[in-house]
Amino acid sequence: MKKISLILAFVLFAVIGASAQIEKPVTWSYAAKKISKTEAVVYLKANMEEGWHIYSQNLKPGGPNKTVFSFASSKDYSPVGKTTEPKATTYFDENFKMNVSYFGNQVVFQQKVKLNKATATVKGTVEFMVCNDKQCLPPDEVSFNIPVK
Repeated sequence: MKKISLILAFVLFAVIGASAQIEKPVTWSYAAKKISKTEAVVYLKANMEEGWHIYSQNLKPGGPNKTVFSFASSKDYSPVGKTTEPKATTYFDENFKMNVSYFGNQVVFQQKVKLNKATATVKGTVEFMVCNDKQCLPPDEVSFNIPVK
């Protein structure tokens, strides 16, 4: 009887633990391409699970958290201009009472950098908010290190 109770307790805790897992519906990948001896473009790609989306960098205040890229200071490289993004889907969101722009499925952001050395590692963070039709998860921040060779 003790074995059965122990097994049932273990199964119950395993089920509760599995349902309490933190959702991570966005995965990030990175790449870089030299376009000259002194310039490169870094690519920051977000892949979203079915039904999830992240927001554009170009949102007005009062809405969801926009995607924000921060690049670490370095003597090896410096960002040139702003991080670019493709055309986002825009719609009027009743929850925020404003137009919002977002990306579903996947999106690739691009940042041009000036290289001060032949090789460098572009470092920084991306902060983003992910939502689906039923919920939004708290904003998340991911660090990146992108080698440029």
